[in-house]
Amino acid sequence: MSIDKNLIRKIAKLSRISVSEDDVKDLSEELSKILEWIEQLSQVDTNEVEPIFSSFEEGAELKKRKDEVADGGYRENIIANAPKTKEGFFIVPKIVD
Repeated sequence: MSIDKNLIRKIAKLSRISVSEDDVKDLSEELSKILEWIEQLSQVDTNEVEPIFSSFEEGAELKKRKDEVADGGYRENIIANAPKTKEGFFIVPKIVD
């Protein structure tokens, strides 16, 4: 399947991106090559290949870690970057009346 320049322009318009005329030709060729590759993949005979549902072996368990709540230990560093603070909170100017 090949993608012509008009289709590239239409896709660009629908995507709301600008594509120069020089790029239209390049994109047309690149996308056509990608679609050809996808067509080749669809022709591969996979009848003898078992489907894979998971990368884990049956019965395998994932290691679990203890769920602990923490503040990250960066409070002072973060507050130090603020121009104004009070009691560990940022002070910002009022923007809504």
